[in-house]
Amino acid sequence: MKRIDKFLLASFVGPFIVSFGIALFVLVMQFLWLYIDEIAGKGVSIFILLELIGYMSISTFPMALPIAVLIASVMVMGNMAERYELSSMKSAGIPLIRIMRGLIFVCAGISVFSYLCSDYLIPVANLKFKSRLYDIRRQKPALTLEKGIFNEDFRQFVIRIGDKEKDGETIRNVMIDDQSNLSKSQFNQLLADSGQMYTTQEKRFFVMNLFNGTQYQEPGIQGKSQKQRYPFIRTNFESWTKVWDMKEFEMVRTGEDRFSGQRSMLSMNELRANLDSLGTRVSEGGQLAVDDMLANLKRKVEAPAHPIPPPAATPAAPKKVSKIAKSRQSKALAAAKALKNRASQDAPYLPKQELNKPLNQYHSLTETFRPQDTYQLLKSAKTQAGVGKSIVETRIAQTESRRKDWVKTGYELYIKYSFALVCFVFLFIGAPMGAIIRKGGFGYPILVSITFFVTFIFLTILCRKLAESFVMSPFWAAMMPCIGLLPIGWFLTGKAMNDAQIFSTEKIQRMVFILRKRMRDKSTLPTVV
Repeated sequence: MKRIDKFLLASFVGPFIVSFGIALFVLVMQFLWLYIDEIAGKGVSIFILLELIGYMSISTFPMALPIAVLIASVMVMGNMAERYELSSMKSAGIPLIRIMRGLIFVCAGISVFSYLCSDYLIPVANLKFKSRLYDIRRQKPALTLEKGIFNEDFRQFVIRIGDKEKDGETIRNVMIDDQSNLSKSQFNQLLADSGQMYTTQEKRFFVMNLFNGTQYQEPGIQGKSQKQRYPFIRTNFESWTKVWDMKEFEMVRTGEDRFSGQRSMLSMNELRANLDSLGTRVSEGGQLAVDDMLANLKRKVEAPAHPIPPPAATPAAPKKVSKIAKSRQSKALAAAKALKNRASQDAPYLPKQELNKPLNQYHSLTETFRPQDTYQLLKSAKTQAGVGKSIVETRIAQTESRRKDWVKTGYELYIKYSFALVCFVFLFIGAPMGAIIRKGGFGYPILVSITFFVTFIFLTILCRKLAESFVMSPFWAAMMPCIGLLPIGWFLTGKAMNDAQIFSTEKIQRMVFILRKRMRDKSTLPTVV
């Protein structure tokens, strides 16, 4: 490794780590503020909170790495240009691309690391974060007994304390409403002048010792008689102890399989498999709608409720037929005749002998049916059309939903490649920009970096919305921000290699000079009296 490469790497590592830490902290705080209302007041331990922040930090790696590369590259090249080190290297015949060679390999490695994080680490981190956040949401708030406030944290108990001493244990004017056994008592309330509350050492039970109080009970109606009454009970006590189990305030961990099917929890191979299956289902949606329509339009010939089979042919009729056989034969012939007459009556169309003119001379199809059946046929056709329309609308909605899932799944897959690629693209924006502005430190580099990073995020959001609106394909929607930044990197790199300014101010200065001269000449002209 050449000395110039070692020098650039040593100069790049420090700003990169600092920028990555700052970007990670800002992004984590941004996401943490979204869930602070759901976490606060739940009594979550510091270890669970640190675990949650750790998972959240891993999931923000793809967004923190590009901005860290951008800031670090602008700072390194800006410091070198400000100290004229970059000019000395160029005057020695070293081109800018050769100077950036070490940074190019480092940023390529960062892009690979971002890809591996998106494929292996981030799905696991998202799964852990989602399951822990779900557990925190389900957890009851931490037990807090404030004076003058009715507390319902304990199931089927309402507790109110009038005052609480500074030690946090001595309480005054306590009221407890017991609703745990409403089937046997309509009213069960306890009032006490003073008491003491505390939790056991292992934080397993909450104990409340009350002194000088009264318990009021009104038994409910028991038995079949609704008019049967029981006396109101009042019990005075000097000491009364109640123990509550704190198990319901503990966080119960949910199985992670519940969230493993979401898109953000899937690896790239799983996303590709889902993308293929969703694409197949979307392409089959139109064929399914056609099949449903054909099945709805197809008429089924209804068989009679009790079909009578035709009499079987016998090889030779006997000479003497019994009376029973004659009666069966006559019944079969009568039933066949009745079935034939019924079929002729149920036919809605006119028989051939009743068609007085050719079919091409009828004005509508309804004229070929009997008048008494026209209304029923039109009503049936309207019903069938409504059913077919609802079938088509349902299939269209299903197809659109599957298509939207296909777009979101494809975008989730390809955006991982986009965030990995932009780490490499930002190097060719930040390094030339630092060489052009010739300013180091955290002032101008952060301003320039934020400008380009906000542009990238804006393009990402815009292309994602276009993809969800079916204007762009998921691949081009994910890759368009990188493609849009490539010409900017090409332009800035060319300007930096040629030591050219981004835009020249000579013409503007010349125009300002001419305007000032003309104004000065007008002010010096003699006035005519």
